[in-house]
Amino acid sequence: MPASYFDLVIAARRQIREVSVAELASLDPERTTLVDVRESVEWEQGKIPGAFHVPRGVLEGAMPRVVGPPGMPGGNTIVLYCASGARSALAAQTLEIMGYPGACSLAGGFQAWKAAGGSWNLPLGLSVAQQGRYDRHLRLPEVGVKGQEQLLDARVLVLGAGGLGSPAALYLAAAGVGTIGIVDHDRVDLTNLQRQILHNVGSVGQKKVLSARETIRGLNPDVSVPTHDVRLDASTVLGLIEGYDLVVDGTDNFPTRYLLNDASVRAGVPVVHGAIFRFEGQVSLFDPASGPCYRCLFPAPPSPDLAPNCDEAGVLGVLPGVIGTLQATEALKWLLGVGEPLVGRVLLYDALSQKFQTLSFGKAPACPACGDPDNPPALVDYDETCLAAAR
Repeated sequence: MPASYFDLVIAARRQIREVSVAELASLDPERTTLVDVRESVEWEQGKIPGAFHVPRGVLEGAMPRVVGPPGMPGGNTIVLYCASGARSALAAQTLEIMGYPGACSLAGGFQAWKAAGGSWNLPLGLSVAQQGRYDRHLRLPEVGVKGQEQLLDARVLVLGAGGLGSPAALYLAAAGVGTIGIVDHDRVDLTNLQRQILHNVGSVGQKKVLSARETIRGLNPDVSVPTHDVRLDASTVLGLIEGYDLVVDGTDNFPTRYLLNDASVRAGVPVVHGAIFRFEGQVSLFDPASGPCYRCLFPAPPSPDLAPNCDEAGVLGVLPGVIGTLQATEALKWLLGVGEPLVGRVLLYDALSQKFQTLSFGKAPACPACGDPDNPPALVDYDETCLAAAR
């Protein structure tokens, strides 16, 4: 006579280890992987903090993405739970067969945990696929589920889908930044492919914003990519940056940098600055709420003969990859609220000597942009000679 469900549960409990609510509460959370094997409708009604959601029906396929492959050395203690401890006992037995020795089941399940006064909360919404995709983030205490949720809710505007914008946008997308707006009014040219890795041979002649969106969506379908095929000027800049949490500046000219800085001060939106020239680059973060702005460092635009762009001076193809990646790093740190941002500091990089240098600077009392908070700067279009364009 075939064994009943209850017979299977009893047999499983004899083969696996069950932990009590008190034992679970005493385990080191840094060395414990907690897995909820209930169905989605149960999970949505509440869970134990820190638990991954892997319904028992997809356990075999999903567990390697959540805890790594079977037999991985140095793994955490795996504790599974369901509503009452029956399904989790069967799930722990399955994991034993798969090669995860020592997988445990919570005796009494979620019901026992709640009855004993254990803390619980509503799920933060990461799907099983997202738990797998962002697994290495979830393992970082500085990120975890809460931080990943913050990234998925974040909105970052990337100005320029070129040398700097390409690596910055790709790494922000890979990290799970939920909305990445792209601003660019240009088309892909063959000369771009030496450094602008958002694009490829098939993109030549295509609008950069469309090529960028296709590449980003191919990397991470979690990401929404609003495109802005417009020229950034005094009439459009505020409308573009408002509604975003942060701007990554991938432009390559001084008129745009000064216009963006002044708009950033007016709107209160931080800007991750990046600049490159031949073999050198620099990165900083200008946060109007807590530090100096771009004009505190460079009060007025330089004359054009002192500030050639990459078209005129050339650039080592890998250099924007380094600087753009550093910009993405600063953006992620700021969105997560971790580490020490480059506010009031500029990081200089020399590719020929492979040396970094950090210089500090403060708010300038006479700064023409942020020196007087009651009188924000006017938004002025600068022409190609870095002079205010005639109105």
